[in-house]
Amino acid sequence: MSAASQASALAPWAGPLAIALSYLVGSLSFAVIISRLMGLADPRSYGSGNPGATNVLRSGNKAAALLTLAFDVLKGYLPVMAALLWQERLGLGPFAIALVGLSAFLGHLWPVYFRFQGGKGVATAAGVLLALNPVLGAATLASWLLIAVFFRYSSLASLVAAAFAPFFQLLIWGVKPAMLCIVPMSLLLVWRHGPNIRKLLAGTESKIGQKAGRKA
Repeated sequence: MSAASQASALAPWAGPLAIALSYLVGSLSFAVIISRLMGLADPRSYGSGNPGATNVLRSGNKAAALLTLAFDVLKGYLPVMAALLWQERLGLGPFAIALVGLSAFLGHLWPVYFRFQGGKGVATAAGVLLALNPVLGAATLASWLLIAVFFRYSSLASLVAAAFAPFFQLLIWGVKPAMLCIVPMSLLLVWRHGPNIRKLLAGTESKIGQKAGRKA
């Protein structure tokens, strides 16, 4: 069977298959995986208990935190880019591609390999946005960096970026299929930061790079 015939036969299943595979990729909790490989404590056992780069940084190992950040971004970026590159051959429309991005993000939040106990998804959401729209992704990251540099709170920076992403999309590009991914990600990011919002209001939130204590 030729490659064209194989692609044609796969086309009806391409969307669901891409979405499912994206979820499985998103379910790879690199904060846990990298910590285990580098002989560090499980990030779910200290600090905020969140398996993400910011909490891994609280271990004091900057290399582990940077690796976690890079891989968490990539697991959002690569599934969407693969869907974009193969969209014509497999007949993937813009709505399917948006769902691929959302699925990778949901995998990070509720990873099948880790008893559905995942992180908040900030880095993975950034990877998804960079793949869907590099300009939107860069603008959202700039918002995060601006708040993080001035206030030193990763959670506050994430909340601001989550609010600005759909705003930027609507203001510059209007209502597009990508909103099917962007809006749920933003809402879920705010929801996952509920405990951080309460700590910010109480003045007890940890700053970026602060050493870890026992799980909060």
